[in-house]
Amino acid sequence: MSEEKKASDAAGVELVSGSISLPSAEENTLDEPVSTTILRDLRLVGGKLRVVLMPSNTSEETLKALRDWDLWGPLLLCLTLSIMLSVTAPAAQSAMVFTGVFVVIWVGAAIVTINAQLLGSSMYVFRIIFPFFVILVLRGMLILLPSRSFFQSVCVLGYCVFPLNIATLVCMLAKVVVSHILLRMIIVSVGFLWSTRASVVFMSKLVPPKRKALTVYPVLLFYLFISWMVLIQ
Repeated sequence: MSEEKKASDAAGVELVSGSISLPSAEENTLDEPVSTTILRDLRLVGGKLRVVLMPSNTSEETLKALRDWDLWGPLLLCLTLSIMLSVTAPAAQSAMVFTGVFVVIWVGAAIVTINAQLLGSSMYVFRIIFPFFVILVLRGMLILLPSRSFFQSVCVLGYCVFPLNIATLVCMLAKVVVSHILLRMIIVSVGFLWSTRASVVFMSKLVPPKRKALTVYPVLLFYLFISWMVLIQ
């Protein structure tokens, strides 16, 4: 009996030791080179851009892109669009255009997200964290704590600016050959429709069907304003 007990104990120790050693080897990324981390992030950004260019209402990649949010991609797209529009602007207005585009994208995305929450969407912008809000004595202002879903929506709206980045680049290249307002309008319109279509596909996963129309309307205004800024430059 004692030999059988020792054998079972030894087998149990081997089983436990094996189960403990596996997760640590897979999840530990602290020792990886910085270049590996950057390349992995760039691949993730590229995958989300591909989903934006080819959105699908029933695609599993769409749902995965919503869950795995990041702000690096929207930041790069925002900076790229701001730089391109500031380069084409007059020298005296270059800094103002850069700042204006940057602020419009981030503030506009935040406003669209808050609007979706106020309409009673399923995208909970504010989690119940104690205290849920802090009441300021000065003018009764409220400090609301944004949750993960807030940045999730901002990520979606930021990535959907990518077609307008392409439209801006095409307009800059086409201007070298021929500069015509009608051609620019066509190019920007395609970018606007593409961005709106992609964002609607994403947002439809986050809002109830009954509130979809009221949520899509601010999205249209958001990309329409950005398209207008692209068109006038």
